[in-house]
Amino acid sequence: MNPSSTQQLPSSNTVNDEQENKLEEMPITKHLMILRKHLFKIVSALLVLFFCLLPFANQTYQLLSEPLRAQLPVSSSMIATDVTATFMAPFKLNFFVALMLAMPFIIYQIWSFAKPALYEKEKSLAFPLLVSSIVLFYAGIAFAYFIALPSILHFFMSVSPETVAPMTDINSYLAFCLKLFLVFGLTFEIPIITLLLILIGIVTTQSLVEKRRFIIVGCFFISMFVTPPDAISMIMLAVPMWLLFELGLLFGKIIEKRKTA
Repeated sequence: MNPSSTQQLPSSNTVNDEQENKLEEMPITKHLMILRKHLFKIVSALLVLFFCLLPFANQTYQLLSEPLRAQLPVSSSMIATDVTATFMAPFKLNFFVALMLAMPFIIYQIWSFAKPALYEKEKSLAFPLLVSSIVLFYAGIAFAYFIALPSILHFFMSVSPETVAPMTDINSYLAFCLKLFLVFGLTFEIPIITLLLILIGIVTTQSLVEKRRFIIVGCFFISMFVTPPDAISMIMLAVPMWLLFELGLLFGKIIEKRKTA
């Protein structure tokens, strides 16, 4: 066989070295230009979504306030203690909704910017983790709106004195809901964080199993500070935190078994 008719395929180390050299040769101004391009796309998408949703801002706020209005007595209603509150509250909510809807596109732009600096093995792990983080964040917000928020509001309304007519300010209610959504959205990222710590090698599944009781106590301790001051809110955050940690630990064990196999 003629040796010239066959070509030796480059090893993975050679490909990785060539990729690293190309990135090192690229000047910092080139990186900044690429970053500016991705930031421009992100801001453009946010503005387009924001202005498309702006005509429906009041309806969006009505949807957000539905759990509260369902708990209020017949004689009570929501109020605005500031002149600009009737405009600013739906305006702020509209931006938050636009940001949440644009999140997959934002994550994709971040992925596109970081992708050239990753090796093939890192790419195969990073993209599924990014997609999973988006899905889990949305799941956390949905859990907060459909399950946690009605239960928390029902608790606070039930302990209200009979001589007091609860009338919540729309700005205060919006701030309360957004904080709750962000807390639960970030909480549902615990499986991703657990997997990353295991993949990087900072912790092992065995060490996490040994420290499980301390982690469970830590879940209740953290939820005590980031939720409203009632037992219902604390339990409804701490229990999902614990279960999500167990989910991340389970996937971590599966990955470790595959590595050893």
